[in-house]
Amino acid sequence: MSTNADFYRARAAEARRDAAASALANVRDRCLRAAAAWEVMADRANRTDRLRAEQESRKAAQAAEPVPELAAS
Repeated sequence: MSTNADFYRARAAEARRDAAASALANVRDRCLRAAAAWEVMADRANRTDRLRAEQESRKAAQAAEPVPELAAS
């Protein structure tokens, strides 16, 4: 998991704690919306990290393949 995703999930947890501690419905709703947004950002960060790792793996595999020799004319 990336550092960004960890940060986003920590912020989501903080927003949920703030929501639970709030006596005001509008503040609670705002905090819950913020928590949901932080979770979406964390999911995107994880997806980006996974796709980046897959791309790097593909590039490394391509670089390891032997280069075909050109036929002499």
